[in-house]
Amino acid sequence: MPSKANPKKPEQETSGEAKPAKATKVAKPAKGNKPNALQQPLQPSPELAAVLGEGKLARGEAVSKVWAYIKENKLQNPDDGREIIADDKLRKVFGKDKVTMFEMNKHLAQHLK
Repeated sequence: MPSKANPKKPEQETSGEAKPAKATKVAKPAKGNKPNALQQPLQPSPELAAVLGEGKLARGEAVSKVWAYIKENKLQNPDDGREIIADDKLRKVFGKDKVTMFEMNKHLAQHLK
């Protein structure tokens, strides 16, 4: 059975000139440079401040510092890395002995105002 050959498309002629690029939309800066929800400075509760330190910080910074505290004190369950075993300071924040990493943010939100 003979195979059908794909006819080649004629090559476009090039004149050596570059085609102008399409104009792209440039994002306009936000008015007033208001920080978004993750950048908003929040005051930690006294219980959370015992872990993070005093002073306002953004939600993202607070989560990062809690993770640093967890890793520094080896509070992740060695059998299941998603589980955090609370020490005395974190027990006051979480309200229980063990939480998953997914529950942790819910508990932290209650301590950041």
